[in-house]
Parts: sequence; structure tokens; C-alpha cells
Amino acid sequence: MTYDSTFAPGLFKDKVVLVTGGGSGIGRCTAHELASLGAHVAIVGRSAEKLDRVRAEILDDGGSASTHVTDIRDEDGVIATVDTVLSDCGRIDGLVNNAGGQYRAELKTISTNGFEAVVRSNLTGGFIVMREVYNRWMVDHGGSIVNMIADIWHGWPHFSHSAASRGGMLTLSESAATEWAESGVRVNTVAPGSIASSGLDTYDAKDTEFIQSGLGQHIPLQRMGTESEVSAAIVFLLSPASNFITGSCIRIDGGAPNARRGWWDLQPARNNEPYNGFHRAELPTILADR
Repeated sequence: MTYDSTFAPGLFKDKVVLVTGGGSGIGRCTAHELASLGAHVAIVGRSAEKLDRVRAEILDDGGSASTHVTDIRDEDGVIATVDTVLSDCGRIDGLVNNAGGQYRAELKTISTNGFEAVVRSNLTGGFIVMREVYNRWMVDHGGSIVNMIADIWHGWPHFSHSAASRGGMLTLSESAATEWAESGVRVNTVAPGSIASSGLDTYDAKDTEFIQSGLGQHIPLQRMGTESEVSAAIVFLLSPASNFITGSCIRIDGGAPNARRGWWDLQPARNNEPYNGFHRAELPTILADR
């Protein structure tokens, strides 16, 4: 069994795509889909064990992948990683800036160190990676960059540190889209909402009830999204089909920001089946235990 992508086989033949946070969750899924479409995937992350597992999966499925252990917040480490990928592969056609994370906390309780740590992970680290990929390759050869943000519209209570950093990544991407257009580099973002991904298992035990209570109940489509549905949007933005799209954002959220309470009671949704092309998809433990 292989990845059941909606895109044409060989779409990324002879292309090299760097995926940060490629050891788990959405990054793992995206790496698999890109590899199934012919790309060599350079997966970046902090855990050699996780990266090696994903690489082994991709190789077992007949794809091509390399692993690069680094923390995107470490400027020297990022530079060394980009240089290694270019030395080994000769090019970087696409960048998926997926690495990041957050924790649930009331704004009044977040320490300065905690706030800065999330901003450095979700914004500063992504900036470092995209700058180095641009300056070291894409400035002369073009390419496509897809940056991960989130459903931040109208604010994100209890995740204000992440909302601030993801909002910064949105406007950073919009700015880069204009500045780097002269080099033929497109910069876009994807904004997932509630996604059934392994990232849910990283939250503290105190948040279990909050997550299991039904994150999809306030979403018009009345369900959570799949990793494959996020990956498909990323792959589209990396593909030639989006060559006239830059500075844009694709929301993958089931319409959540459009559901205004008090004016409309959400009804049970019909005729909307989840798309899950990832043959190795794993339901987060926190959802499997419900």
C-alpha cells in the first residue's frame, strides 16, 4: 500500500523539498505525500529517532528521503543543514516550514521566557530557515515556500503566545512574497484548525478533557480535519498549479471562523467525508482513548 494522493504521480520528480518538523504529525504526512510524488524529501527535526523512523517508512514505500537533526531556533545549525542539503542534493525547490508548537495557558500566567520560547519556535525559527534557503539557493533559482500558521482569526484565547507568533508568520510571509517575487519565489501559508494529528498528544494531562470534549462541535463541518487534508493544501501550493499564487493563505478549518454563535445554530453535517490518503496515518492516542 502507498500514499493515495489526489495529485498526479511524478509531480515532483527530480525535485528536492525540505520539510521542518518532519518527524511526526502533519510534517510526517507531508513528507510521505511529497516522496510518493517523486520528490527527495529532506526532513528536519530535533529527534534523530523520529526522523529515522520516517525516513525508513519512506524508503520502504519506495521513496527518497534524508534526515537532518537540528533545532530551527539554532541559526548556525540551520545554516549547516541547508548547506548539507545543497551539497548532497544540489538544489532546494520547496520549503515546508512546519516545525513549531505551543501549550495551553492563560495569558496572565505566561512567563516572558515561555512567551519568547513559543515565538522563537513558531516565528523566529521559521524566519531563519526561509531566509537561509532563499539566500543560499532560491534567490537565483526560484522556488516555493509554504509556512505553517493556524486558525488565529479573531484571536486565540489560552494560546495567545502562539496566536501572536502565527500572526507574525502570516505577515512575514506576505512581506516576503512581495520582496522575493523578483526571484520567482512564491511564499504562502496554510492555516489548519482542529486537526486529528499526533500534536494533540503533546499537550499536558490537564488538557485531556478539553481536547476530548469534542473540538469539532463548533465547526460547521462538525468534525476534525485529517493530516492528509493539510498536506494536500501544502502540496498544491508547492506545485506548478499554484504558480500565480503568492502571499496567500489557505485555511483548513472546516469553516470554524465563520460560525458566529447566537446567529445560527450549527446543524449535523452531511455529505462530507474526511479525506485520508495517508496509508500510515495514526490516530492520536488522546482521541483513540475516547
